[in-house]
Amino acid sequence: MAGAVAAAALFDGERLRCDVALAHEGGVVAAIERVAEPHSGPRRLVTPALVNAHDHARPLSTTSFGSAFLPLETWLPRNVFVTPPDPYLAAVAPLARAARAGCGAVMVHYTRPSGTLSPVDEARAIARAANDVGVRIAFAPAVRDMNPLVYGDETEMLARLSPAAEALFRDAFVREPATPQAYLDLVDEIAEAIAGPLVDVQYGPAGPQWCSRPLLEAIADASARTERRVHMHLLETERQRAWADRAFPDGVVRHLEEIGLLSARLTLAHCVHARPDELDRIAASGARIVTNFSSNMYLRSGLGPIREAHARGCRVAVGVDGQALDEDDDLLREMRLVHGVHAGAKLDPAWTRAGFLSAVIAAGRAAVGAPGDGALAPGAAADFIAFDLDALDRDRIAPVDPLDLLFTRGAAAHVREVVVAGRTIVADGRVAGVDLDAVEAELRTLFRANAGRHRALEAAWGPFDAGLRDWFRGCLGCG
Repeated sequence: MAGAVAAAALFDGERLRCDVALAHEGGVVAAIERVAEPHSGPRRLVTPALVNAHDHARPLSTTSFGSAFLPLETWLPRNVFVTPPDPYLAAVAPLARAARAGCGAVMVHYTRPSGTLSPVDEARAIARAANDVGVRIAFAPAVRDMNPLVYGDETEMLARLSPAAEALFRDAFVREPATPQAYLDLVDEIAEAIAGPLVDVQYGPAGPQWCSRPLLEAIADASARTERRVHMHLLETERQRAWADRAFPDGVVRHLEEIGLLSARLTLAHCVHARPDELDRIAASGARIVTNFSSNMYLRSGLGPIREAHARGCRVAVGVDGQALDEDDDLLREMRLVHGVHAGAKLDPAWTRAGFLSAVIAAGRAAVGAPGDGALAPGAAADFIAFDLDALDRDRIAPVDPLDLLFTRGAAAHVREVVVAGRTIVADGRVAGVDLDAVEAELRTLFRANAGRHRALEAAWGPFDAGLRDWFRGCLGCG
């Protein structure tokens, strides 16, 4: 595949260049050259493609299932209602929304399988969805082997329910976990089935509060042996911080370091409640932090020390986590929020706009296993976005840096073209490989048809939710 795009402005990852043409062939950038005459057609701003570095490929907004503004610990069980009715369609929708917003790569930390297929066949369905959309993905099948409902023994909490409700919730959430070796074997089998130039298979431990020490140690050993990347949550909420301080008195990040899990192969989502010494350990290891601003806001987790993490040398990426500000998977708006909030209140910001954009793309690509740091130069992967510069620069009153326009008003609506590995996956603002509107309509129909399956859970949800809250207040003292 070969092609070219004329850019009134092109940010190559280091500097802004005006009136150039980018040519690509065979999936890589062939040349970026100055043009003698400015392009007479619509003006375009070209930048490296974005990376949604932490996501779970949720099919539709979780708010539509009654989970708005719940704290994480009561929100997570509620996601049982969002179990995918069709794994292919459920993956196509969020991946297509990501592409439409300028993402060339997406992390799929797969936490809620449909149960309609074997794990390997479900992974094949997600890989097929990614191929049809055209995005790169990292696929990390999530694993947890303890604490299915609370950060401790759920017996007393469930015993407060009626016998029928207790049986119902046990059946929904409490299952015999797989052994560490069984999980490692499964990841190997999935990698054999789907790994390739556009698919990076990773280990996906859910987080220290959900994974036993033997499981984390086994993953750390396997990652060191195979060099396979690892993607996990860490210190997302106050409750997780309190649990970690009790479970690991010497420090949870120190424990990850001691077992060999904290390395440049590791990506840590959230880190909202990480402490300065923990940020120093993360920075020294080469691991990455993915911040998820809107998700942290909606789930009332906190803002996170992102400015301090950057100052201490941590590599920071940005993810949507299925909870973008307008629940539209618009990563560009998410990046603007992260930059605006964490740039600080000093006269000089923590990042320049150019530096921030380059840094989060580079860290995101490392998190998902995409080649290079995203910079556009001959020989680099042809992964880029063409924005509608005429719409961004709508007033045309004074010369304005295009990156200033992007960081003040840019959104998915300004994306006109997205190219990944030389393939145009968004053209004229629409996803080329799939009909997103039709996919979302079909998903809504399927979910509505399946809603009756959860009537008993819904009817018993109030006492269950109250029991969860009481447990966390009483056992961790951080309601």
